[in-house]
Amino acid sequence: MKTGTIKGYLCVMAAALLWASNGTIGKALFNAGMSPLILVQTRVVLSAVILVTILFFWRPSLLKIRLRDIGHLFLFGGVFMALMQLSYFFAISKIQVAAAILLQYLAPVLVACYSMLFWHERVTFQKVLALVLSVAGCYLVVGGYNLSLLTMNRAGIMWALLSAIAFASTTLLSEKGMHQYNPRTVLVYGFLFSAVSLNIVHRPLSVLSQSYTLTQWASILYIVVFGTLIPFGLYLAGVNHIRSTRAIITATLEPIAAAFMAFFLLGESLSSFQIAGGLSVIIAIVLLQWEREHDSLSPNVIRANKTN
Repeated sequence: MKTGTIKGYLCVMAAALLWASNGTIGKALFNAGMSPLILVQTRVVLSAVILVTILFFWRPSLLKIRLRDIGHLFLFGGVFMALMQLSYFFAISKIQVAAAILLQYLAPVLVACYSMLFWHERVTFQKVLALVLSVAGCYLVVGGYNLSLLTMNRAGIMWALLSAIAFASTTLLSEKGMHQYNPRTVLVYGFLFSAVSLNIVHRPLSVLSQSYTLTQWASILYIVVFGTLIPFGLYLAGVNHIRSTRAIITATLEPIAAAFMAFFLLGESLSSFQIAGGLSVIIAIVLLQWEREHDSLSPNVIRANKTN
C-alpha cells in the first residue's frame, strides 16, 4: 500500500477519534442551557479566525483563490458545512446522541451511491461489503436495536437525517475542491464561508452576551480546537488521499471510539452487540485497505503533492 494511502486512513481515523468526544460535550452544554445555534456559530467563527490568522502569517499563498471558484467553495462551506454542524447539534439537542450518530452515518451510503453513479467510481465487492459492514457496525455500537426512532422527537430525527445529507455533500464537495486547491485552502474557506452564513442567520457575537462559567468556556474551546479545527483538517487530508467513499466509511470509527472511550474512561459496560459492531467496522476498514487502489489517485492527490 502506498504511503499516501496509509496516511489518508490514519488521518481519517484520528479525526474520528477526536469527533467521538464532541457530541457528549455538546450535549452537556445544551443541558446547561446553551443554544445549539450559538455553539455552532461560535465554533465556526473562532475556527475561521484561527485558520485565517495562521495561514496569513505562515503561508499567505494558500489564501489565494480564483473568482470563478468562490461559488463552489461557498456551496461547500457556506451551505453544507454550516448545515452539517448546525443540523447535528440541533439533532442531539432533541434526541439521544446515539440516535443522532446512527442517522448521521447513513452518509456513507449516500457518498458511495453518488460516487459510483456520477463519478464512475468502481463498484467492487470489497467496497460494497465494507459499506454494509460499517453501517451495520455503527447500528450495533450505538444500540440501534434499542432505539424506538418512530417514537422520538420528529424534529430531532429530521435534523439528524439532514445532517447525513450535509455530511455526504460536504465530503463530496471537499474532494472536488481539492482537485484545484490545497486541503488547507479548502478548509479555511469552508470555515470562512460557514461563518458568514451563520452570522447572517443569527446575531453576530451573540455568545459574548451570555453568562457562561469557566468550565463551559473551556468546553467551547475544546470543541473549537479538538472537535472542529483539528479533526476537520485531518478528515480533509484523508479525503485528499483516499477519496470520499473510503474516507467516510472509515469515519464510522467515530461511534466505536465513543463507546470504547466510555468503557475505559467512564466505566460503562460494553455489550456483546457493541463489541461485534466495533469488530464489524474494523473489518470494513481492513477490507478497504486490502482493496487495490486504482481509483484512489485522483487529480486532487497529484495537486496536493505539488503544493505541500
